[in-house]
Amino acid sequence: MKLGVIGGSGVYNIEGLENAEWRRISSPWGQPSDALLYGQLHGVEVVFLPRHGRGHVHSPTGINYCANIDILKRAGVTDIVSVSACGSFREELSPGTFVIVDQFIDRTFAREKSFFGNGLVAHVSMAKPVCSRLGDMLEKGAAAVGIPHARGGVYLAMEGPQFSSLAESNMYRALGCDVIGMTNMPEAKLAREAEICFATVAMVTDYDCWHPHHEAVDVASVIKVLQDNARHAGDLVKQVVQQIAGAAAHRSPCPQGCDQALEMALMTAPDKRDAALMARLDAVAGRVLKGNPK
Repeated sequence: MKLGVIGGSGVYNIEGLENAEWRRISSPWGQPSDALLYGQLHGVEVVFLPRHGRGHVHSPTGINYCANIDILKRAGVTDIVSVSACGSFREELSPGTFVIVDQFIDRTFAREKSFFGNGLVAHVSMAKPVCSRLGDMLEKGAAAVGIPHARGGVYLAMEGPQFSSLAESNMYRALGCDVIGMTNMPEAKLAREAEICFATVAMVTDYDCWHPHHEAVDVASVIKVLQDNARHAGDLVKQVVQQIAGAAAHRSPCPQGCDQALEMALMTAPDKRDAALMARLDAVAGRVLKGNPK
């Protein structure tokens, strides 16, 4: 089991990381956000990816999500913990709360959302987009270090980069969403296509703009809470790694089938598949494409 962690500097500047080394991996899907930081925690291999690049140079829309997931797959990552800031639609999910979400609503519209397309069509299930095994580890880890947390919730992925209007914020609340962010889609969809177990930790920084007793969200307030959350995020990753280390000898297939998501997903007949696209999919879909005619 090799854990991949996607997040900001508060997550990858983690105390106790041994044999830390930045390595660049090329991808046929273009330039990823940054190099990967390899290291070991409690004897477990961990790979960190700065989602926005070091120094926060990529906007949510400008992130090459396909390349990011592709290089994590090439690095041998089997499980991804995605850590990101979010706004809250619920009074009880106050700033500083970590929400281990289990569902998404995708409202993004300007991003490449699939590795597949014309010449090689595939449809994966997103009914249960978050790996319950990883979710269990995150919940246990948050409790162990005393992080305010909630298990379950709906993450609304918006395009950004602007924050919501008041009308949008109220609409998303009425739809039953719990938190809002700009980066977990298509991350979760692409991880599913790459057969990587995926779980999200949405770190609440604000109440978006719906709350009548809190000012509208602004960058300064978000950054302050982000800094406060950073240490907790690192502690949580360490807790998950400890659980992985303890269970490494008992690694079993994903109970939800995340690692078999492509098993019945490919629709295009083997003799009709586009050779160039198949070549780009050598890492993401190599398990199911191996041995098939080009």
